[in-house]
Amino acid sequence: MAKTSISFDWITIIIYLLLISFGWMNIYSASLGSTPTSIFDFSQTYGKQAVWIVLSLVLIVLLLSIEARFYMRFSSVIYIISLISIAGLFLFGKTINGATSWYVFGGVSIQPAEFAKVATALALAKYLGDIQTNIYLFTSQVKAFMIIAIPALIILPQPDAGSAMVYAAFLFPLYREGLSGLYLILGFSAIAIFVFTLVFGPINVTLAVLAICVLSLLLKKRYRPKVLLLLVILVASMAYSFSVDYIFQNVFEQRHRDRFNIVLGSEVDNKGIGYNTNQSEIAIGSGGWVGKGWTEGTQTKGQFVPEQHTDYIFSTVGEEWGFVGSSIVVALFMFLLLRLIMLAERQKSTFNRVYGYCVTGIIFFHFLVNISMVIGIFPTVGIPLPFFSYGGSGLWSFTILLFIFLKLDSERMSFW
Repeated sequence: MAKTSISFDWITIIIYLLLISFGWMNIYSASLGSTPTSIFDFSQTYGKQAVWIVLSLVLIVLLLSIEARFYMRFSSVIYIISLISIAGLFLFGKTINGATSWYVFGGVSIQPAEFAKVATALALAKYLGDIQTNIYLFTSQVKAFMIIAIPALIILPQPDAGSAMVYAAFLFPLYREGLSGLYLILGFSAIAIFVFTLVFGPINVTLAVLAICVLSLLLKKRYRPKVLLLLVILVASMAYSFSVDYIFQNVFEQRHRDRFNIVLGSEVDNKGIGYNTNQSEIAIGSGGWVGKGWTEGTQTKGQFVPEQHTDYIFSTVGEEWGFVGSSIVVALFMFLLLRLIMLAERQKSTFNRVYGYCVTGIIFFHFLVNISMVIGIFPTVGIPLPFFSYGGSGLWSFTILLFIFLKLDSERMSFW
């Protein structure tokens, strides 16, 4: 039998190379001091990131040389190892910026939560790809949710709310495979009630839900909804709304409460907890249409935006490349996401398709939350911009996530 030819999707690879290259240029500018130094200065942030990028290229060769079926066969083992690695942080992890999320080996820090997303994507794809799994059954749904929830629940108390929040992205592949839209409606409703309660209070939110229930009875005369169901929705919403304040005050940390209050407009603290976001908005706004030029951003060179080379890297793009440059970055990400969806839809196996949608969901979630955070419409939660933000763990995890899928896609005709 003739061996099936293998070809990789070069469009996706080119987008990846463009993103990491442009990302490094902005890391260089964001970490450049008042005195320019060599781009090969490996003691600097940009030098270290250059090393991670080169190592990522070596990693890509390794990932693409492994047989595609390996990732499916050993997905459960990889998932278990990832759970052990994030649980081990409670004993052996190092606390950085208030979160015990790192292993430190010499001068190298590794964040296992970044790699746990890859392992969870493989495990979920393996489970949903099993012929015995029926996503329409409640028991199968519970098992799928458990695969997603276990690593998130381990990561959350480290505390690392940002990394735990990313696991909401796995609802995207579940919905694609047939999960009822009711879960999405319930999820968005819970978020909406939580936010509106913080802004308007539980009584006003309860009255609003009551009005919606009454209107549904009056407007849907032909297909009148069940009164008992609406009553259950009203009572559940009221109970949840009145518990929001307790959750906000006792579950959230003070820094998280402050960030929510600033975004919701109930607090103004441009010199304290809101300093990062305020300076980021100033930097982006000062960029105008075409920006101030690479390495010429005054806010960037003055280091007014803390963590600008990591979570706030997009503010450098806005200041130095302007609206045009920012739009190009957004367009590249959107093109990448659309390309990944197209690749996922052409897969011959459920495992490949689900994994492809996991990759798309994770990258989209990071992209959406990070940029929303930088421009001040979402609280700061520590979610990096894929392929842009400084960090070896983040770059490697996104590289692994993406190129495993490209390997699966390259052998899709023989992957049944």
